[in-house]
Amino acid sequence: MSNNRGGSFIGGLMLGATIGAFTGLLIAPRTGRETRKLLKKSADALPDLAEDLSTSAQIQADRLSENALRSWDETLERLREAIVAGIDASARENQALKRQKTQDNSNSLPPHINN
Repeated sequence: MSNNRGGSFIGGLMLGATIGAFTGLLIAPRTGRETRKLLKKSADALPDLAEDLSTSAQIQADRLSENALRSWDETLERLREAIVAGIDASARENQALKRQKTQDNSNSLPPHINN
C-alpha cells in the first residue's frame, strides 16, 4: 500500500513541476524569443517525463500484481489447509460414530447372547 502512495506522490510531483514550469514561463517577464526557447526546451523534455511516468506506473502495476498473486496464493494455501482439516475432522467423527453405534448394538443384545 505504501509503494502505491510513493508512486502516486512521485507522479504528482512530476506533473506539478511541469505545470509550475509552464505557468512560470508564461508569466515570467522575458522577451518572446526567450520564452519560446524555454517553451521549446520544456516541450522537448515532455517525452522523457512521459516515459518516466509510464515507467513509474508500470512498476506500480507490477508491484500490485505481485501483491495480488501473493495474496491469492496465501488464500489458496489456507483454503487447502482448511479442506484437509475438515476431511480429517470428518473422518474422526465418522469413526467415533461407528464406535458409538457398535457399543450401542452390543449393549442392546439380549443377556443370553452376551455370555
